[in-house]
Formats: sequence, structure tokens, C-alpha cells
Amino acid sequence: MRAFLAVLLKELIMFFRSWGLVAVVLYSFTVDVYIAGKGFEVKPRNVSVGYVDYTDGVIPKKILSHLHPPEFQEPIRFNSQEELNKAIYNREIIVGLVFDPDFEKNYFKGEAKLNLLLDATAAAQSYVTLSYIQNIVLRFNDLNFHVELKTHKLFNQNSDTPKFLALAEFLSILTLITVILSSVVFVKEKESGTWDIMLLMPVDSKIIILAKSLSQIIIVMVGTIICTGIVLFGVFDLPMNGSFLAFVLLTLMYTFSATGIGLFVASVAQSLVQVAQLSVIIMMPIIFLSGSWTPIYSMHPVLQKLSLLSPLRYYIEGCESLFFRRTPVLDLWLYFVALFILGSALYLFGFRKIGKLF
Repeated sequence: MRAFLAVLLKELIMFFRSWGLVAVVLYSFTVDVYIAGKGFEVKPRNVSVGYVDYTDGVIPKKILSHLHPPEFQEPIRFNSQEELNKAIYNREIIVGLVFDPDFEKNYFKGEAKLNLLLDATAAAQSYVTLSYIQNIVLRFNDLNFHVELKTHKLFNQNSDTPKFLALAEFLSILTLITVILSSVVFVKEKESGTWDIMLLMPVDSKIIILAKSLSQIIIVMVGTIICTGIVLFGVFDLPMNGSFLAFVLLTLMYTFSATGIGLFVASVAQSLVQVAQLSVIIMMPIIFLSGSWTPIYSMHPVLQKLSLLSPLRYYIEGCESLFFRRTPVLDLWLYFVALFILGSALYLFGFRKIGKLF
């Protein structure tokens, strides 16, 4: 136990002496999560609009009056559709509206058509912008529905996307940081030439591996507390409707999964550059299959089956249930069991791979 604590304390001291590594970890758990939550917008924001009005009537002006900040910039008038197409081609305009000469006359007949041009290279923004404009145009139609539609927003009543984006970024960055740190702690010994000295230490190799990997798990857990306390709860006011202790336990179990992958990377990599390359190559498929960027149900059936092997999937679903859905801890047993099985398997696999180098 004394040898274990000595190695553990030594690795923690070495981490805090490496100012560059400390800065990367702090940046990842704070600024990076903040930028992801604040810097990415799903709903229209400051969208540039151009239009061509061949009618010069009242109805087009009323429609255009609904395109106002902060969703849209002040609409810019063009003299012809050719000029509008050129502006869209040059990325000066994202949305273009073309009112035909007979638009207003056909409007009163109920036969009006509005030509809408979208720069679909920004697919997400274009699709949501299209929905906004459709709703604006529908307000001018006298539609009599026999069914009254009432929408009830569950779990995120204000449709506050930054909360979800910040949480998703935190979960992804936690994965990468855990893999990289648990790899670097061994690969630095190879690069600095102290690997052979470490082998001569009068300490069992299993204690060394366990102490080194556990020291990085402690660092990641401290980063998790900082991120959730300052960024998620403080800046984004993320709700914690479930048990915070259950979230901490779920995170601890997941870090063992990521640490096992990091140990495998450390057994193969010979330099810090190789650690970065291998970490990205291995973790990107796990992130893609986790449902953090694309819902599981929208994936190909084969990919849905493969996602069952991603520990990040169970971690994300468990965290979302705790933060937003107020799910009781006992109902999360499946996520805990899955993470325990995958975490134990991955950690033991990495432990054995790095152990062969001793």
C-alpha cells in the first residue's frame, strides 16, 4: 500500500508540474465546453436574407416585415433573380425570396407560390430556417382546422439547445481526455528514457500500472466536478433532476472504460504524437456510435447493433436521464450493469496489454 500511494502521489505531482498538460485539461473542461454550448446555434440566428419583389405589393412587404432580428438580418432587395443567385453563390446571402409578378393577385385567389432559395451547405440552419419561413407564410392563410393542436415540450420546456450541446461536448471531451491522460502517463516514460528505470523499481508492475492509471482517473474526476459545477450548473444552469451521486458513480465507472482504452494505446504508441493519432482513430467511432451527435434510432440497423458495444452510449443515456428526465436511480440499473461489464472488460484488456511491457 505504501508503494502504491507513493507512485500515485508521484504521478499527481508530475501532472501539476506539467503546466502545459494542466492548461489543456482545464481548457477542455471549461472553455471548450462553454464554446460548444454558446457558439453553436441550431435555430436561426442572424441569417442573411435577400429578396426580389416583382409585384411591389403589400403582401410581400408584410411577409418580409416578419423577418427581423435576432433570427434574421434586415432583408436586402435585389433587382433580379440573377443578382440574388449570384449573392447566394458568393455566400453573401443564405436565404432568398422571389415574389413573382402575379404573386399578390394569385394570393387573393388562393393560388400564390413563393419561390424560396436556400444555401443548403449549412444544412441544419437552412432546414430550421425553412420551417420558420413556412410558419410565417402560414399565418397569412385563413386555415380552419377541425383539430386543435397543443404541443407539450418535455424535459426541456424552453427548447434551450445550449444545455444539450454543452452536456454532449462535456461527455465527448471527458472521453478523449481520459484516453489521452492514461496513455501519456506511460508514454512519457518511453520518450524521456526512464522506462527502463521504472522497470528496475522494487515495486510490483501491477501496482505501478494501477497507481498510474488511478492517478489520471482522479484528475479526470476533479475536472468533471469543475466542469459540472462551474460551466454546466453555473453558466448554462443545467438542471440536475436526478441524483448527483449517481452521476458521479456513473462517471467513475465510465472512466475505467476509457482508461482501459488508454492503456491499450500506451502499449502501442512510442511517442506523444502517436498517442494523439491513435486516440482520435479509436475514439471517433465510439463517439459516432454513442448517439451524442446522431440519434441511435436514425442510424442504420447494423450501426444500431454496433452501438451496443460503445460504453459512451450507456453513459450518455444515463446522464441525460439523471439531468433531464428525473429518472430514479433504481431504473438506471441497465446502464450501471452495462458500464460495469464494458468497463471491467476494457480495463482488464488494457491492463494486460500494458503489463506485457513490464
